[in-house]
Amino acid sequence: MIRKDLFTLVAVAIVLGAGGVAQGAPVVTAMANSDAGSMSDKMMSGPDHGMPEGRAGGDGTAYTGAPDLDAAISLVTAGGAAGAFSLTRALTALVGTKATNAEVAKLTKQYGKASVTSFVVVQNYAVDDAVAKATAAGVKFPKPTLQGTVLAKRLVTLGLEDGTYYEGVQLDHLVTNKIHEAVMADIDQKYGAASDANYHRVADQAHYDLAQALGVTSVKLAAFH
Repeated sequence: MIRKDLFTLVAVAIVLGAGGVAQGAPVVTAMANSDAGSMSDKMMSGPDHGMPEGRAGGDGTAYTGAPDLDAAISLVTAGGAAGAFSLTRALTALVGTKATNAEVAKLTKQYGKASVTSFVVVQNYAVDDAVAKATAAGVKFPKPTLQGTVLAKRLVTLGLEDGTYYEGVQLDHLVTNKIHEAVMADIDQKYGAASDANYHRVADQAHYDLAQALGVTSVKLAAFH
């Protein structure tokens, strides 16, 4: 049974998706753009996409090995078609609509409406941008084989560095460090470094809570959350 703690991960559900916020909806985009400036006063500045470097931020230590293409394509497939990914759809298959809706309220209370809205917009863009870059680079994805809690646990594991979850480490494992950094640069240019940092901050918390809900209680929460 999925515990309430999992609600925080489901945040990502809303974040990526078409489920709660329509991709490209003018009102959402406007909110994200207006909120980016106000968030800059709240986010710690730093040279690494608005964050402190390394383990002090949301990226951890760069992983430069081969990507886990099965996990990557399994996640994308669960979330819909390339270019229109919805983590809401992907996570609803794992935890259900009720948990997804509950997480929206939980995250809003924890981080505030502006941060959650920005997280939605930036995460949607990040996934679509990463898929586009991987495709352009000639990445050949295998047939997806992972589903449900098996996929959820794999995604958490891919983000671990010495037992702590970092969003950047997971992205390195899913799409390579090179593509990850290229996507982050695009985010910085389009939405601002503060919004990039906010995305990592919320994602670190969300995946930590997912791990706890899945019974992987050894996972630690990153300082940047």
